[in-house]
Amino acid sequence: MNNQQPLNNLLPDIRKKALKRVKKRPPQELAASWSGDDLLYSGPGRTIFLVLPTAGCAWALAGSGGCSMCSYIADSPLEDVSSEELVEIFKEQFQRQIQKQEISGPTAIKIFVSGSFLNEEEIPETARQEIFKIINEYEDVEEVVVESRPEYVNEEILRDCCQLIPGKIFEVAMGLESASDEIRLQRINKGFTREDFEKAMDVIKSLKSDFKVEGKAYLLVKPILTSESEAIEDSVKSAQYAAEIGVGRVSFCPSTIHKGTLMEILWRRGSYQPPWIWSTLEIIRRVRSSVQIPVIMDTAGFGTRRGPYNCKKCNSKLKDAIIQSNINQTIPEDFECECKDKWVADVKYSNVNRSTTNLLKNH
Repeated sequence: MNNQQPLNNLLPDIRKKALKRVKKRPPQELAASWSGDDLLYSGPGRTIFLVLPTAGCAWALAGSGGCSMCSYIADSPLEDVSSEELVEIFKEQFQRQIQKQEISGPTAIKIFVSGSFLNEEEIPETARQEIFKIINEYEDVEEVVVESRPEYVNEEILRDCCQLIPGKIFEVAMGLESASDEIRLQRINKGFTREDFEKAMDVIKSLKSDFKVEGKAYLLVKPILTSESEAIEDSVKSAQYAAEIGVGRVSFCPSTIHKGTLMEILWRRGSYQPPWIWSTLEIIRRVRSSVQIPVIMDTAGFGTRRGPYNCKKCNSKLKDAIIQSNINQTIPEDFECECKDKWVADVKYSNVNRSTTNLLKNH
């Protein structure tokens, strides 16, 4: 794993200041759950999303400062949560969603934590096993999806997970963010290389003969210090790379401005803007035309002050079109709006305009 830190080591100080402002809350208050229509490997279905509070992302807490765009650590209790408590929180949130709508038909369970589900310092082995045993009782649950950094992906843990949910797909989603080591290390501060990601994928692929196990790549659309045109090109190339090395799905995460991050500092100084929604459409068109695996474009934050934005006339229409295209994996139809010319100009000239913001001054 590469621990190189960008931008004169600004991130650890930024993270330290942000964590000082975090108001500690009990784990139960930090848990969350919801459900919605989604695309499963078998086709359209329902996904139940569960957020479990853990001690927090080890990478962000290890003095690295974490990633330049991420503030999820602020939603963790910043202390260990026992196995018993984690299991009880899972049961409570899971039952809440079942009471709203019974599990019937193709269903996926996606479990989010503050860092890596496969890190046993966050989710102890006993908690992981109990949670998977509960999920396995539901025949219509076809997929179980967790998130992890690649360094926690090993054969022993994957085998244990897969054996607890026989016949179900187990997917490990990893934040590759970009196929470029330079972008991932120097602009995002992700702390691992393509080689690290490929090693994790090799472990996953080695178990395919025994289990229904998949890897998924999260890709960040427009990291800091990245122009609009470069963001589009990097996203397309990164999706093609991820497909080439064997991931089962790609999920694009267009940047939104999280509080207490370097991205927010740059945004407040006028040195960064999230991507245009037009850019996400261009990425979808090009990627779905060039890769053969499911590709999802997350629309969280679309049309908001801190998220991807076009104009008030077309934000909602394009968001709805992208959501629909995620379900049926089609390429959205051409759409015209007067703001499109501004996007075209931004893409054309964005590499010419460079910020003069002094990052070292009063960050």
